[in-house]
Amino acid sequence: MLAGQSEAIEASGKYFSPRNAERPARKTTEFIILHTTEAPSASAVRKLSQNGEAHYMVDAEGRVYRLIDKDRVAFHAGRSMWNGKTDIDNYSVAIEVCGYHNKTINGAQISSIKELVAALQKIYNVPDDRVLPHSMVAYGAPNRWFKRSHRGRKRCGMQFATPSVRQSLGLTSQPGYDPDVRAGRLIAADPHLASTLFGGKVQSSGATVDPKRAVAVLPKERPTVEEPDDNIISSGRSAWDVARDKYNSAGTTYVLPDGSKIKGNAVKDWNGIPVGTKVVMAEGECDEDDAFYREIGPDGDSPFEVAGDDWNSKTTIYFMPNGRIVFGNQINPEDVRKISAKTRVLVGYEYGGRITAKQSAFILCGKKWNFPTTVYLKPDGSMIQGSSMRERSIPLNTLVYYRK
Repeated sequence: MLAGQSEAIEASGKYFSPRNAERPARKTTEFIILHTTEAPSASAVRKLSQNGEAHYMVDAEGRVYRLIDKDRVAFHAGRSMWNGKTDIDNYSVAIEVCGYHNKTINGAQISSIKELVAALQKIYNVPDDRVLPHSMVAYGAPNRWFKRSHRGRKRCGMQFATPSVRQSLGLTSQPGYDPDVRAGRLIAADPHLASTLFGGKVQSSGATVDPKRAVAVLPKERPTVEEPDDNIISSGRSAWDVARDKYNSAGTTYVLPDGSKIKGNAVKDWNGIPVGTKVVMAEGECDEDDAFYREIGPDGDSPFEVAGDDWNSKTTIYFMPNGRIVFGNQINPEDVRKISAKTRVLVGYEYGGRITAKQSAFILCGKKWNFPTTVYLKPDGSMIQGSSMRERSIPLNTLVYYRK
């Protein structure tokens, strides 16, 4: 049994993460975020444990595993926002459920999740309407398909927004609309997701809503926009619609109608992918993006396609093949298409400083020094995520960039 009367939650420590000691203490806990692994238990738990990507995991048999101390930061939400608050990792405790966003989880899992959520709610005083699926808080930076930051980067955990599942978990209220879309901070890029999360409308669920808190009392089961059963690119369905931010990942394979295959990181002309192409993704769609930077392609790509409306923002940074580093607000519109192929691009970042004998990564970035969203540019030109770094082994003169 899970002990909801104290801060001790009974869970197996078999897969306790080796990264736990590196993680900073969380100053506040405002949310409980529910994920689906998009992979079977065996493969999911190894990666979640190694990278410390959640506080708890519930496997297919309903067993609960502790991965990161519940009061520390786990890297699970990635690029995220709710009601204007960003980097939800810093304000949340995360539960990964072995399963898929579009498949029903079983009774043993429901029982364990319900008990675990109730215990965490009591410990941290988190109300029902702040128990959210990852898909509700994840968002994407501008890209070649959406010129503004957008909701819909992940469908992870979306079933945890449906009334039937929430009621089975003992949750009686939830957000009535997306506050960031309503406020214009984001645009809605996925009608099916918006329908599932908010009852068929982007701005309101049609439920009884408290306007002061944007909380909906659960209505009857919501109608949803039909989701395609296959991963086929069509005239109205792009690579992004199928693979989201994994569209250009080495783990994503495009099988063309003639049977030939190409990896996502080798595609040169995204507009030239033929209708009928099948997209095969590696398991673990809910994982944070492995393509943490973007790259200007050789066949006509420009900053307009790669960074959308943020192409000339001071938080968009271009790393030229010749070693030159330029911020978006330093680029003139006349020169923008002269940026060469293989230029790497960070969208939504700030420069943190240079590693020296007197300036460590921690001095420059504080607790963000080993976040997966922090990027190190080493003297040899390689670009590494913070979650892969060890502070004492970072070479001098390495440049640090962190997500704004």
